[in-house]
Amino acid sequence: MRAPPLFHLYVAATVLLAPFAAWAEIRKLRRQGVTALRAHEKMGHASQPRSGSGPLIWFHAASVGESLSVLALITRMGELLPRAHFLITSGTPTSAKLVAERMPPRTVHQFAPLDAKGPLSRFLGHWRPDAAVFVESELWPRMLRMTHERGIAMALVNARLSAKSRAAWARHPELAAYILEVFDLILTQNDEMAQAMVDMHAPVDRVARGTNLKSLSAPLPTDPAVLAQARAALKGRPVWVAASTHPGEEEIVLAAHKALLADHPDLMLILVPRHPDRSDAVIDLIRQSDLSFAVRSQEAWPRAGEAVYLADTLGELGNWYALTDMVFLGGSLRPIGGHNPFEVVEAGAAVLSGPHVTNFAETFADMETAGAVKIVSDADALAQEIDTLLQDHTARAQALQAAATVVKGKSEALGSIAARLVHMLKLEDTPG
Repeated sequence: MRAPPLFHLYVAATVLLAPFAAWAEIRKLRRQGVTALRAHEKMGHASQPRSGSGPLIWFHAASVGESLSVLALITRMGELLPRAHFLITSGTPTSAKLVAERMPPRTVHQFAPLDAKGPLSRFLGHWRPDAAVFVESELWPRMLRMTHERGIAMALVNARLSAKSRAAWARHPELAAYILEVFDLILTQNDEMAQAMVDMHAPVDRVARGTNLKSLSAPLPTDPAVLAQARAALKGRPVWVAASTHPGEEEIVLAAHKALLADHPDLMLILVPRHPDRSDAVIDLIRQSDLSFAVRSQEAWPRAGEAVYLADTLGELGNWYALTDMVFLGGSLRPIGGHNPFEVVEAGAAVLSGPHVTNFAETFADMETAGAVKIVSDADALAQEIDTLLQDHTARAQALQAAATVVKGKSEALGSIAARLVHMLKLEDTPG
């Protein structure tokens, strides 16, 4: 397909703007603590060598959520392709840090090169990927076309575009068709998005419904030393967790916990705000609720009689999930969109959530049908569901069995996606 005029205009713009973008991006990364060597990955200068044996599969994601969503997929593909190596590119220091902590075998991370000829030429020339997998909405025109021109097999997974983005692409159908034709396979999050891709002139025979990769995430990491300390401090007390809470939700969670203490005086609430920098505000709310507490960032462990443990640190959520089988997932009592429930069931817990779960609508629907999640709307309903799980052993066992069934089903779906990518990208017998 011939490049449309708008693509040529974009190319011309990148030539003019690339030096300024490079200066700004490198300066931004350096200010966030990234070394000069790694910051220059934005210019396509690799900081690690390419492995010389086996195929290299490149995954490109935008930021934290997208980067973490592909780790389980990479792990499964690595099992299918024991000679393969993997490269993840993303744009933010936070994503680089979290990926490094959860890196699958034979995987390296680099910051994504700028969408300009020089950085992309250096990047592609060094890494020479055998296949490239782009995640969600990462449709950088020059990156996609230059990768395609090198004969690299390409896929778009977890495809998702907002209504605003779809409307913008709809105004430029020739450009949309020119960009989307590079993909050998496009896997969308749902049927609606599959139709949207077809409407954007993606090749019909290459578009298929997949699943939301964020609902197939790898298990959250745990720290045995931290778990041992926590269990020693808790001394067998019953525990429930309220995770990834947002403003306006902690008040509801604390009210529910205060009601529960009437019948369960030894019950511990581990409260994990989505943003730890809100710690002081959450402490004020706990004090207003007249509940005793300890704070993780103050290196304290809960003592006898303390009712709330404020876990205001990053990267430790897996530890708190390991201490309970009852988790309320925040971002859902307010119109925020919810957070990933699969991480909870994968840790062996039942999920409670508010009704606002648009970010994971299909996942919550499947889990609610299976009985692995209960939807609550206020403090009374939340307290009632936790009380049921504490007192009704049959209900608790059924909820946990439902969670295990969901994990098994998602694992099978992940295996199917991994096998499909291996087949469509012709990686079975790729030489090293």
